[in-house]
Amino acid sequence: MSNLPSHARVVIIGGGAVGASSLYHLAKAGWTDCVLLEKNELTAGSTWHAAGNVPTFSSSWSIMNMQRYSASLYRELGARVDYPMNYHVTGSIRLGHSKERLKEFNRVVGMGRYQGMDLDILTPGEMTSRYPFLETHDLTGALYDPYDGDIDPAQLTQALAKGARDLGAKVIRFCPVTGARREKDEWVIATPQGDIRCEYVVNAAGYYAREVGKMFGRDVPMMVMSHQYILFDEIPELAAWSKEVGHKLPLLRDVDSSYYLRQEKYGMNLGPYERNCRAHWVTPDDPMPEDFSFQLFPDDLDRLDWYLNDAVVRVPILGTAGLSRIINGPIPYAPDGNPLIGPMPGVPNAFEACVFTFGICQAGGAGKVLAEWVTEGQTEWDMWSCDPRRYTDYTDQNYCIAKGMEIYGHEYAMHFPKHYWPAGRNKKLSPIHDRIAALGAQFKPYNGWERAMWYAKPGDDTSEEATQTWGREGPWAKRIEEECLAVRDAAGILDLPGFSRFRLKGEGAREWLSGLVTGRVPKPGRIGLAYFADDKGRIVTEMSVMAIEEDFFFLITAATAQWHDFEWLRKHRPADAAFTLDDVTANFACQILTGPKTRAILAEVSDADLAMPWLTHQTAQIAGRDCQLVRVSFAGELGWEIHTKVEDTATIFDRVWEAGQMHGLEPFGMEALDSLRIEKGYRAWKGDLSTDYTILQGGLERFVDWSKPDFKGKAALEREKQQGVAKRFVTLTVEAGECDAPYMSTLWFDGQVVGETTSGNWGYRVGTSIALGMLRADLALPGQEVEVEIFGDRFKATVQPDRPLWDPSNERLKA
Repeated sequence: MSNLPSHARVVIIGGGAVGASSLYHLAKAGWTDCVLLEKNELTAGSTWHAAGNVPTFSSSWSIMNMQRYSASLYRELGARVDYPMNYHVTGSIRLGHSKERLKEFNRVVGMGRYQGMDLDILTPGEMTSRYPFLETHDLTGALYDPYDGDIDPAQLTQALAKGARDLGAKVIRFCPVTGARREKDEWVIATPQGDIRCEYVVNAAGYYAREVGKMFGRDVPMMVMSHQYILFDEIPELAAWSKEVGHKLPLLRDVDSSYYLRQEKYGMNLGPYERNCRAHWVTPDDPMPEDFSFQLFPDDLDRLDWYLNDAVVRVPILGTAGLSRIINGPIPYAPDGNPLIGPMPGVPNAFEACVFTFGICQAGGAGKVLAEWVTEGQTEWDMWSCDPRRYTDYTDQNYCIAKGMEIYGHEYAMHFPKHYWPAGRNKKLSPIHDRIAALGAQFKPYNGWERAMWYAKPGDDTSEEATQTWGREGPWAKRIEEECLAVRDAAGILDLPGFSRFRLKGEGAREWLSGLVTGRVPKPGRIGLAYFADDKGRIVTEMSVMAIEEDFFFLITAATAQWHDFEWLRKHRPADAAFTLDDVTANFACQILTGPKTRAILAEVSDADLAMPWLTHQTAQIAGRDCQLVRVSFAGELGWEIHTKVEDTATIFDRVWEAGQMHGLEPFGMEALDSLRIEKGYRAWKGDLSTDYTILQGGLERFVDWSKPDFKGKAALEREKQQGVAKRFVTLTVEAGECDAPYMSTLWFDGQVVGETTSGNWGYRVGTSIALGMLRADLALPGQEVEVEIFGDRFKATVQPDRPLWDPSNERLKA
């Protein structure tokens, strides 16, 4: 007789560490009517062969939050659920071979300190006091993480499952899911034991997530890598030392050589991430099997020779050990190496918690995040780094394979700000891609769209090696400055393909939109910024609202926000609404034409009324083709956005470019635009604008219409306004060195951490380093001096008045 219930509030598909953690956290949140279905035994997928390392290190703020939470949870989980667990908190030493690596380490130390973790930088001499078998002659330093360690993955999973069962949730093993269908606002999940109906479903199927996703009409962006680690026999010298001191060695990571080395009892475990890596189940002659539970791939030790030899040089006692076993198992990879946690794109009441490359160290935090998504519809931390909607329709299987192999082979790579990874490129091209490429454009993808970052000139070093720096200076610096000054003094044109664009039209559209945004909806012929808040008053997104008619709008938002923002709108659209909402992103293109001479250029080529004021738009013709001229400029100069149908874009661009030559028109890229916008204090999405901050903390009260009867988030914002905000958005000028402040650089005052930066750059028009950030409210006063920590060093920073640094009265913008 089947023990499968006929109904549950939530069904989780997959019984690894992440699925079990999701069940446990749902039950902790009071949602005990939840069922986990596992087709074999718990841990049968990647969990059973995982090495079980539990680092907190990450250069991503949100993933560090998640991993920190996991480590904290695991330390007390065994006692909390009464299940024995082997969790060794050994600490770790992460080796650095270069000054650039030490900068990365120092940044992470600062982030960790802000999250309450006491990470440290070690000198070579300090390394050997903690790890006496280490050769340090070529090292510049190391990061020490006292919270790092290793855990038994099977015990962790069983402990989470026991905790969930004790709270009333159910785990059903040997019950594969064979299908899913939607009936009467419920999911019907098919299994050999019968059907189970549920309100919500979670794909936590690990490396089988893509197969499960197909049941929901979803092509999960992922692939599967073969990952090997080597277990070594006991090393007498290590055994003697360990018995004498009473503990294990710290876990060692040689990130520049790309492997970890961990003490395993009195032997060792070596886990490389090799450049000559191998993907599995990606070709017709290597199909994914129906079941790979508790199975491994054949050994492929030749791939690891270089890494093994390097590790023996680094830790010579490893060379005295015999090799006891090779583990070679499947590990899933998303195209950026981060997991997928959050709403399943385009699928109602379905979520993903899958494609975890580091599932053991992230499982605890992932369960917390997933449970918040399901039970509250929002998460405590902004989790865009893991949101499945960060990918859209360009992530075909070839792309996923290419990016997964690139990420695996560079698992410990530093992500430099001017470096753009080469695999999986040219998925979406602007209608004028060939023209701007011929002008020297250096490209980077945004939601698959190739955009020009800066324009090189003959002789400039455009090699990948040149970008391996955190510093401001490089072959691009002079070019970015020239582009900014061209915009300041004459005119610049920026090709901006891929703006996300939604058409909202029909009776009731204005009233509905007004109830979603915090401010006023513009009148026909006008355009304005609109902010969308969640129920806690936090910043969900920013869109430009272009009003064509009373109930006809185009909503324009960031390229990367396409699926995120469209789903937000669609989720809140009433089922019986008379208006329509369509994603028309693929139909249009855009150029930014900006600078003091742009009016003269447009006067030669268009029939537009160029006296129309700032924040207006009009239909016009250029070269006999229709376009929409929008009087706005993210660069903060006189300018227009030229919105065109894709098929008209090249003709219009050619005419504008031709006319602009006698006026000094130059192309400019996204790097220059970022410098120009930061001088104006304009916010960027998922940096300055995220659910980590409320509308009021973000300094956006001027976009709040308190007189409206209601809008989403109003009650929370009214409470916050009455109580006062804890931190405020500020613009800082920074007496920086060779680097500008990266995202989440710590702000200091009087020896205390008092805030963080949300973005930073050099302002070429104002001649200084600028940071935008969030500062403790009592310090957010013009003239207040604080310090900003940039890669471990602190620099003086001064709070500026609440107005743009460049053209503070917007006279140039409105000219």
